[in-house]
Amino acid sequence: MEFITKLLAATIAMGTSLTYATLGEIYTEKTGVLNLGMEGTMLMGALAGFATALATGSLYFALVVSMLIGGIMSLIHAFLCVTMRANQVVSGLAITMFGTGLANFLGQRLGPASNNHNLIGMNLPERFENIAIPFLKDIPVLGAFFDVSILTYFLYLLIPFSWYYMYKTKHGLAIRAVGEAPRTATAMGLSVTRLRYIYTVIGGMFAGLGGACLSLSFTPSWNDGMTGGKGWIVIALVIFATWNPGKAVIGTLVFGGITSLQFSLQAAGIKMIIPTQFLAFAPYLITFITLSVMTILNQNRKGAYAAPAALATPFAIDDK
Repeated sequence: MEFITKLLAATIAMGTSLTYATLGEIYTEKTGVLNLGMEGTMLMGALAGFATALATGSLYFALVVSMLIGGIMSLIHAFLCVTMRANQVVSGLAITMFGTGLANFLGQRLGPASNNHNLIGMNLPERFENIAIPFLKDIPVLGAFFDVSILTYFLYLLIPFSWYYMYKTKHGLAIRAVGEAPRTATAMGLSVTRLRYIYTVIGGMFAGLGGACLSLSFTPSWNDGMTGGKGWIVIALVIFATWNPGKAVIGTLVFGGITSLQFSLQAAGIKMIIPTQFLAFAPYLITFITLSVMTILNQNRKGAYAAPAALATPFAIDDK
């Protein structure tokens, strides 16, 4: 029982970062913009948060800076895809390569002089510590949900709000209209360009926040490539959640649990029958399987399994 509780706690901690980024990507893709730059954006957010916290000592200011950097990265993507009507896949890949390279470059030059200006391997003196809720934290297994950081507690409110915003408000209806039928949305008086810009930038801000969760809470340090491909897993999680913010947490718990399993087994001293190398690449194997299965479902079914009709499709009013 204790092992399961610790595994669940590690899963929640790992899933927090994935959930923020997944929610952001869902809102971006719902407007018809595919952002494959999540890996680079999360990495830049992680670096910005860590460097800011190290320089100022303020974890909350570090979160703000991470979100701003994430927003700027996605603003570049929005300019290329919405205004310049560039290929969204190519633009996203470019953002990932740019963000990854820039983060690794700056990580070696933003540190204090005493450490040869290198942030690699440094630890924060403070981090977002877990806040335990009395009595609730003592519930067997489920108590792990009530002994988490404030970043995770905020998700408990953000997830239902995101679902309500998407499906029960006129703003959510506008988002879905722009992603499904942009020409019809334009005829109804909606600005496709404005909405795609807004939610692409918001998606980037959430991705930056997801990166900051890693460097300010989960592992309060900086290392090159510390996101470890989580930005790519986010793309699969969006499909797994069928572009529904309410379902995002299910996928993040599954993927977070698999990622955390190998560390929990090692910490518990349990001899593993399954090789650790298999557990290390298991999240990416499941990503491949998820993409394959959901693509098949998307081809044969409509409605809940279908991607936004205008996803990755540039749009201009003068299009015929």
